[in-house]
Amino acid sequence: MPNFKLDAFDRKILEALQRDGRLSNVQLADEIGLSASPCLRRVRLLEEAGVIRGYQATLDRDEVGLGMMVFVGVKVERHNDTEANVFREAVTALPEVISAFLVSGESDFLLQVVVPDLRGYERFVTGSLLKLPGVRDIRSNFAIQTVKTPGALPLGHLPG
Repeated sequence: MPNFKLDAFDRKILEALQRDGRLSNVQLADEIGLSASPCLRRVRLLEEAGVIRGYQATLDRDEVGLGMMVFVGVKVERHNDTEANVFREAVTALPEVISAFLVSGESDFLLQVVVPDLRGYERFVTGSLLKLPGVRDIRSNFAIQTVKTPGALPLGHLPG
């Protein structure tokens, strides 16, 4: 929960910036119905509070040669904080891992991995993943088709 209460203008700012993070402050202010100065002040407050965590370009995986996406379930040897922390730190250093989650269920962690092809995945598994401390088992699920990519967070629960 945020340290401050988000209002309707904050929601409009967040929705607009999720659609287009390259909006200028003047364009953003015009779109949400504020003047430029209060709009900029609100954006800065949202950034400082960590509500807006950054801005980035969304790349086409295929166009940059990373056509294979794999969801990898990983079981670690022992279920304790030390073992999990060691694995967490090690996995965050692997560039092929674009997201990682501690999960419940059959696996302890779920990794989203991107590589150029099957040979690249084999290199990743044998050269990196299986060498991490505490890895007991991995299960790979290959994405066949992207149905929906990560997008804007739903903000319908906020005032507005």
